[in-house]
Order: sequence, then structure tokens, then C-alpha cells
Amino acid sequence: MDQSNTKIIVNLDVVMAKRKMSLTELSEHVGISMTNLSNLKTGKARAIRFTTLAALCEVLDCQPGELFEYRSPNRKN
Repeated sequence: MDQSNTKIIVNLDVVMAKRKMSLTELSEHVGISMTNLSNLKTGKARAIRFTTLAALCEVLDCQPGELFEYRSPNRKN
């Protein structure tokens, strides 16, 4: 499989909005810099540690699948 064609969508902003939580608040609760959270939120990050993912899920009271979504490049909308 050619991984350059895969697309992972980050829905962190959607989950944060549902929880009415700002990036600053999330950063303080999770202990991750605002820069790193911003990179994750905008899809610029290329990796995430499981410990970071677990901390985000705990603070946002969500499942990993709520934060990330896979979209096939061949998907027809």
C-alpha cells in the first residue's frame, strides 16, 4: 500500500469545541505545549505518542476514534 495516499484527519478541534475547552486549557490539563497541541490540531504533526493520546482522551473524556478519522484517497463523497 502506498502510504503517501493515506489521509488521517485530526478532529481535535471538534472534540475541544464539544467540551468547550480552549487550547490553553487543554495544554494546562494535559501538560503538552500549546505549540505541539496546535501542530496536532492542524494536522501538521506526523506522530503521536500513546501516552499523549491517552492523556488527551482522559482530559477530553473521549475515545481515540473521536480524535482521528481515516479517509481513503479513493473515497467518493
